[in-house]
Amino acid sequence: MNNRTLRAVAVYCGSNRGIDPAYALAAAELGRLLAKRGIRLVYGGGEVGLMGIVADAVRDGGGDVFGVITRALVDREVAHPALANLKVVDTMHERKAAMADAADAFVMLPGGYGTFDEFFEAVSWTQLGVHDKPCGALDVGGYFQPLRALLDTATQAGFISPVHRDLVLTERQPGELLDRLAAWTPVTTDKWLDRSQR
Repeated sequence: MNNRTLRAVAVYCGSNRGIDPAYALAAAELGRLLAKRGIRLVYGGGEVGLMGIVADAVRDGGGDVFGVITRALVDREVAHPALANLKVVDTMHERKAAMADAADAFVMLPGGYGTFDEFFEAVSWTQLGVHDKPCGALDVGGYFQPLRALLDTATQAGFISPVHRDLVLTERQPGELLDRLAAWTPVTTDKWLDRSQR
């Protein structure tokens, strides 16, 4: 199997740090690894929370960072003032599209509603063939174990095809997750399990 080249990875994560210090440590570790591997960080452009931590880690490691943020969030999320490449857009739809276009793969760190929304839109685009880019979650301290259980339930209930269950790769270590994203191959199966339901 030939590995794909990961030149840029979009990272979705919280604009808060979370309670467990492990979340911030994992964000920093991922950022350092992206810089070390020469992979550009594409992210939401904020200075606060895990967003700021991963961006600062990439920058401190000499890596490249591309931020995308909406005008409405520039002040609320405290747009990162040190970014050499920050794109300000009008809507969340534009933000998500710009990040997806700029990335070769997608990684989700712990976060809340916005993190889930942005990541799963990328997953659904992969499922539908809008793009053929891999998606993975960094499972820090078991944060995404309930999500894994939900995806299993949705598969068993007939809402996710078994071949699409693994569209969301999960690993506990950043290096292993990036390796799996690079080794991923697209699934070509139709998303509809029963064509009579279409």
